[in-house]
Amino acid sequence: MRIFSAFLLLVFSVVSQGFSQPRSFSEIFPGVAPEIREAIFSSEGYYRTFINAPYSALIGSARNSIDPQILEILSRAQPGFMVESIQVISGAHTLLDVYNALGRTRGLAGRLYHSYTRDALIPLFEEVTRIESARRHTAIPDPLPASSVPSSETVYLRLRDANFGNSFYRGEMALSRYGLRFSLSNFRNLTYLFFPVIREGMFIAQLYFEPIAEGLLIYGLAGADVSNFVSSRVHIPSAISKRLEVIMSWVTDEIMQR
Repeated sequence: MRIFSAFLLLVFSVVSQGFSQPRSFSEIFPGVAPEIREAIFSSEGYYRTFINAPYSALIGSARNSIDPQILEILSRAQPGFMVESIQVISGAHTLLDVYNALGRTRGLAGRLYHSYTRDALIPLFEEVTRIESARRHTAIPDPLPASSVPSSETVYLRLRDANFGNSFYRGEMALSRYGLRFSLSNFRNLTYLFFPVIREGMFIAQLYFEPIAEGLLIYGLAGADVSNFVSSRVHIPSAISKRLEVIMSWVTDEIMQR
């Protein structure tokens, strides 16, 4: 009888978890100011830039409501510049929608940003190609839509950057308790006029996705660490911000157009 009761309790637990309601935005980020919340739920989203700021300044840093790996990965790199972004898009989007959107990497190519030096809209990434590995840079096609989300996956990309030329990135996806985390970091130096601007592994962009009661939460945090010599010649906060904005707009559009 005790074994049967324990079995029923286990079944009830599994069933109740399967039918659990998604969390609300306020549960994840309580106490957000009304003007910030309005920006988060807008089509542009909310962005903040930090220079040598403590992690406690971030909206998402003081809570374990989202994937704790996001801050742990960045804290190991100790970036001097960070950009935080939060957006909620409406609709019943699933993590499978997110996973398939992240797989359509070629959609990142040709997305425009405003260049202040040229005073024109130009593509930030002129070409985006998935490659075999960090050692083998042979181009491979984007995958076909998947029917399920793997627990983890690593992909490699070659991006022809408008500022840094050919750039090489490692993308790592992983499921967490409530959502999906996607980390992007350079596995080769980013160079400008043949000089290293951002060393290997010193640019990290992380996205976190979670279906919530109001739609789909997308949290972004990007950072980079550069020398004083470089930061005096290249406006690094702008460089990080526009990359995160382009990446966020790409994946948002891909999810919305599923």
